[in-house]
Amino acid sequence: MRAQLPRLTDRLPLGTRGLEVSPFCLGLTSDPATIVTAYEAGINFFFVSADMHWPLYEGTRRGLQLLFDAHPAARDEVVVAVVCYVTQPEFCWVPFEEVLEAVPQLGRIEVTLAGGSYGHEIERRLEVYRGHLETKHVGCRAIGATFHDRKAAIAPILEERLDIAYVRYNPQHPNARLDLFPHIGTRPARRPLVFNFKSTMGHIASDADYEALGIGADYWRPHVTDHYRFVLSEPALDGILCAFPHPRAVRDLADAMERGPMDEEDQQYLLDLGELSLGKATVKKSA
Repeated sequence: MRAQLPRLTDRLPLGTRGLEVSPFCLGLTSDPATIVTAYEAGINFFFVSADMHWPLYEGTRRGLQLLFDAHPAARDEVVVAVVCYVTQPEFCWVPFEEVLEAVPQLGRIEVTLAGGSYGHEIERRLEVYRGHLETKHVGCRAIGATFHDRKAAIAPILEERLDIAYVRYNPQHPNARLDLFPHIGTRPARRPLVFNFKSTMGHIASDADYEALGIGADYWRPHVTDHYRFVLSEPALDGILCAFPHPRAVRDLADAMERGPMDEEDQQYLLDLGELSLGKATVKKSA
């Protein structure tokens, strides 16, 4: 267990070329002002898609434009990671150039990511991404991947063939505790960084949903930020990819981190809620 949770103003070394990032990487937002609020609160790491879900990242792209227009000096403090989900090696170059065309204020992309990686194809793509580093394509200074296949992440992480890996762990998908964390939890010098995504999957948002699952009002109903606490209580993880609907969510996250790591009993409660929300368990009625 961690003694404390990370703060928005903390910095982690990313790669070997001088980059430092916050433990919180902000991706999707529908409100561009959220990007500025996040930066002013201490977050300096942002995530954009080069292809898949492009329309959903409009708020993020506009937010980065807004940030750099309002704070030109911020560009040297911010690290932007861009993900491409195309698997054919020859098509893993131009999408990053198109992001720079769409957001001229970026000027460069510090981190290029191979998205949705699986074991049978990740090595071919990583060869291309290492080429990004060697040629400084779009200003690249670090490379990484998002993994839909957790077991495929183990070797690239342990062999340090990338600088950052994004994996999935949440109360609905907790098996990283078995198939990933025991392998990577003792990495020397925390390299590469390992960030989580889909942290809030399974969050039960409404009272009506709780009632439908048979959970009465006298039971704890976790806030969405408690899912971030759940994830970051796992010491094998260095940070998380977040999605914030509005600027107020930045303060909600900061407040949640101040509450500290989640104890085992509360973690188990969220795991039980995950089982309930998937229909894999039911609430036992008292006699």
